[in-house]
Amino acid sequence: MTTRTDAPTRREQILKEAARLFAERGFHGVGVDEIGAAVGISGPGLYRHFPGKDAMLAELLVGISGQLLTGAKTRLREAEGATSPEPLLDSLIEGHIDFALDDRPLITLHDRELDRLRDTDRKLVRQLQRQYVELWVEVVREVYPELAEPSARSAVHSVFGLLNSTPHLGRPGSLPGRGATAELLHRMARGAFGAAASGG
Repeated sequence: MTTRTDAPTRREQILKEAARLFAERGFHGVGVDEIGAAVGISGPGLYRHFPGKDAMLAELLVGISGQLLTGAKTRLREAEGATSPEPLLDSLIEGHIDFALDDRPLITLHDRELDRLRDTDRKLVRQLQRQYVELWVEVVREVYPELAEPSARSAVHSVFGLLNSTPHLGRPGSLPGRGATAELLHRMARGAFGAAASGG
C-alpha cells in the first residue's frame, strides 16, 4: 500500500512484480530470472537488492502489515480532538479498502504463503496484525458502545474478511469502476458493524 506519487524505486518495482508473480503462480513456481525479466534486469541482478526470494516475500508481508498499522495510527492522530468517532471509523475503512483494491496480490500472498516465512518474520506479521485489529476494535466500540469487546473483535475480523475478498471478486472489467466498488465495500462494512451492534 502506498501513497507515493513519484516514480517507484527499482526495489519497489521488484517487490511489486514479485508479489504479482507469486500470487499468480505460487512462491515456488517463480524463479528469480522471471522476476528480474519483469523489471528489465537479469535474475542475478536481483541479488544487488535482495538476498533471495525468501527476503522478498518477508519484506512484502511484513511491509504491508506495518504499512496498514502505520496508516491507521496516522488516521487516529489526525482525528484527535474530533467530536465524533464516526469519521475516524469511515477513514479506517477507506484506508483498508484502498489496500484491498490496490494490493490484491498481497492478500493472496498472505493467504497462501505466510507459513513460508521464517518464524521471526511470521511472528512479526502476527504482532503487527494484532495491533492493527486492536486499534480498530477501540474505534468500533467508540462508535458502537453497546458492542462488547469480544463481539467488536469478531466484527472487525469479519469486516476484514469481507474487504479482503477482493482477489475473488472477478476478472478485471467484470466489476463496476473502482469508485463504485469502493463505495459498495464501504457500505457493506458499515452495515456489518451496524448489524453486529444491533445484535448486542
